[in-house]
Amino acid sequence: MVIFLLAALALWAQPEPVIFDTDCALFNDDGAALVMMLQRPEKVEILGMTVVPGNLWPSQGAEYMFHILDLMKKPGLPIYFGARAPLVHTKGMVDKENREWGPIRYVGAFGADPPAPKKNVERRASHKNAVEYIIDTIIQEPGPVTVLALGPMTNLAMAIRLRPELQQKIKRLVFMGGAVHVGNGEGHAAEFNFWFDPEAAQMVLRSTIEQKVMFGLDICNHAQIDKEHYDQIASVKTPITELFRQDMGKRFVKNPDAKTYIWDCLAAGYLLDPSFVTKRETSYLDVDTAFGKNYGAVIPLDRSLAPDATAVDVTLDLDFAKFFEMYKSLLTKMP
Repeated sequence: MVIFLLAALALWAQPEPVIFDTDCALFNDDGAALVMMLQRPEKVEILGMTVVPGNLWPSQGAEYMFHILDLMKKPGLPIYFGARAPLVHTKGMVDKENREWGPIRYVGAFGADPPAPKKNVERRASHKNAVEYIIDTIIQEPGPVTVLALGPMTNLAMAIRLRPELQQKIKRLVFMGGAVHVGNGEGHAAEFNFWFDPEAAQMVLRSTIEQKVMFGLDICNHAQIDKEHYDQIASVKTPITELFRQDMGKRFVKNPDAKTYIWDCLAAGYLLDPSFVTKRETSYLDVDTAFGKNYGAVIPLDRSLAPDATAVDVTLDLDFAKFFEMYKSLLTKMP
């Protein structure tokens, strides 16, 4: 009996295996989320990083992530390129959206043509496609795998479309994206990640993944950083806080009353300590994929369209002081 209990405790203490799916850009927000998780190897084990277009096109974003891995002394953590574009959404559609229903202030990677791949980035990235990697890893891992999705969900949607049985092997999906009760702050209904690839988000929300935990704008709008918060991190001198200063410092120098938000780091932080979430609800959700002013908006699911779909655990509010202490301690800790 004692041996059994010790074995059970040892199994329980194992770090949670995670696939880190990201539309990596500058340090805030995906890069900071990566640092947080790498600082807690006893809690999570990043099996690999898969890159998706969103904030930037993949080769641009991967360059930032490789730099962070080097600073964190994790140069061997593999990065995989996946989809190089959304499933349906195109620059031409974005131009029409701006004319008809705009302006759209932030269009992410759609704001520039995909750059020529940098040889050093392409050479360093793993040769296996991210979608193949997601499939192979989830199938081959002895236990369930958690997927942390911090950008558009193109890679995951393609993986579960190719191999539907993956849905039963994913322990949980924790994602940043969408908005249930709020708009995006610009008068539009859709949050950026869902807007960038609405069809992918719809496939995932209609999936049978047992647990889906959503960090949308409903909770992110309560996670606001001002100059006082910024100074607490920027005043500590490390290679990581230098990235933090480079990315966020200009706005506070120009305007000491400026504010910004935390998005992806809330989803990453949930894997480390979920207790900062103070309010949530459970809903069956879908995405509006009709091309129009609400393209990418979250809507209630007509369950006759996806009768096997599982509900979404929608996080709504948080103890921000508690979260910020974790965020600050992990970003200011020496690698």
